[in-house]
Amino acid sequence: MIQRLRPTTLLLAGLTTAGLALSACGSNSLDTGSSSSSSSSSGSSSSTTTSVDSALAAKVPQKIKDKGTIVVGSDASYAPNEFIDPDGKTVVGMDVDLFKAVAAKLGLKADFQNAGFDTIILGVTSGKYDVGVSSFTINPDRKKQVNMVSYFNAGTQWAVKKGNPKKVDPNNACGLPIGVQKGTTQIDDLTARSKKCTDAGKPAIKQIIDADQSKVTASVISGKSDAMLADSPVGLYAVKQTGGQLEALGDIYDSAPYGIVVPKAETDFAQAIADAFKAIAADGTYKATLTKWGNDSGAISDFAVNP
Repeated sequence: MIQRLRPTTLLLAGLTTAGLALSACGSNSLDTGSSSSSSSSSGSSSSTTTSVDSALAAKVPQKIKDKGTIVVGSDASYAPNEFIDPDGKTVVGMDVDLFKAVAAKLGLKADFQNAGFDTIILGVTSGKYDVGVSSFTINPDRKKQVNMVSYFNAGTQWAVKKGNPKKVDPNNACGLPIGVQKGTTQIDDLTARSKKCTDAGKPAIKQIIDADQSKVTASVISGKSDAMLADSPVGLYAVKQTGGQLEALGDIYDSAPYGIVVPKAETDFAQAIADAFKAIAADGTYKATLTKWGNDSGAISDFAVNP
């Protein structure tokens, strides 16, 4: 999720203006610079007029309340969830729109800071960011470090070149080069599949790992990888954005909730965020936002802290 017109930003601009066959999805980047999401030249991240809920606002930590802004760590290379606008600096996407509405309920503005995916939780625990919003799958290891507020359900989706010319079978990908993004839950998935291969005396899966999902997508288009796997909204968006050069392979599986990352000591604040999600669900903002980004199927109703 990137700034300063690094490769992913260039790819996004290419997709928007010239229909190039590279998708800007993923959840890791190499840079850790900041990029505000307060405006968007493309209009893909809309401002909100959500009214403040005074009871929820009272639960905001004083240090955040005083500055009126909640600083958000986010890896903006994971379209459509969070990515860089064609203006080259603004973080936009589904997660951005959702959390800006949540922040408004708490009487705050959200300042999205671009960061490497695998640095965000540390950034939250160290106080660099107030929260992390970057398509984090909730799992036991992460809940040991931070509070996580559920807000969306996603699974894993495989994708291949149109027509699946290499005849890839996700359940028998032994010996094949498969693209996957660094730091994602799909690494564990692919590693487990590879072990089944070697345990059966077959060659291991060749993991083609990159820190930027757009490059993982590009590796399938170029033929460097025979397939890739990613979070379902990201994989399906990549298929859509590559102009028919890719297609989804198989069904979505292993669905699990995404969570907002909140410091471990700030349980009340985490609950306020969960309640703010309930509030934007009640007023229709939540569903409208998911519909806007084509992700209605991932909607949940049980927003919770550490589910």
